[in-house]
Amino acid sequence: MDKKRILIVDDDENIAELISLYLIKECFDTEIVFNGEDALKVFKTYQPHLILLDIMLPGMDGYDVCREIRKESNVPIVMLSAKGEVFDKVLGLKIGADDYMIKPFDSNELVARVQAILRRVTQFEEKQNTSETVSNDVVNYDGLTVNLTSYTVIYNGEQIDMPPKEMELLYFLAKSPNQVFTREQLLDKIWGYDYIGDTRTVDVHVKRVREKIKDGSNWSIATVWGIGYKFEVK
Repeated sequence: MDKKRILIVDDDENIAELISLYLIKECFDTEIVFNGEDALKVFKTYQPHLILLDIMLPGMDGYDVCREIRKESNVPIVMLSAKGEVFDKVLGLKIGADDYMIKPFDSNELVARVQAILRRVTQFEEKQNTSETVSNDVVNYDGLTVNLTSYTVIYNGEQIDMPPKEMELLYFLAKSPNQVFTREQLLDKIWGYDYIGDTRTVDVHVKRVREKIKDGSNWSIATVWGIGYKFEVK
């Protein structure tokens, strides 16, 4: 089996080498770059399965690197930063990062997060290649169709560009209309039982879905205050 490729982007050579050692020990293949410009070049040639991306880089910072990569790829991105403010974390998730880790971090936790995210990606790919009945993977409402077989969202006749996690979150809510799910339940179902994150991840992804699709004539993504979310059908 081919090793999963991890691109490490960090201007601190010692930290980058240490992360690489941890991942190689777990049978990953790694490539290290020290700035944003090189990250974009190596991304195209190395074609990583996941990117560990430091925010504070010389020249082009991690936020800009993430934005550029998201223009052409949904490869999982884990942002690394010594900045632990909520704003920085939310911004990272909002522009397309899949996870966010604050330095210094435990090596076992880093590896666990990488493995959890890659398992989730593998599940997406396997699902796309199965011969499941299409009707089981499609939900239809007035002005909205979510097809998890072809990974498409059609909203008011137009296809909406939506990363896999946003799409699966929308599909999961929509296939169980009026059922309330806690943030913890959504983390479990969408990111996997072994995902090591916090519930703000769910809030950010719901916000991003809402920015792309507005409420329909008889449906909406409703917040159940103090609990979580539901796909409300009138």
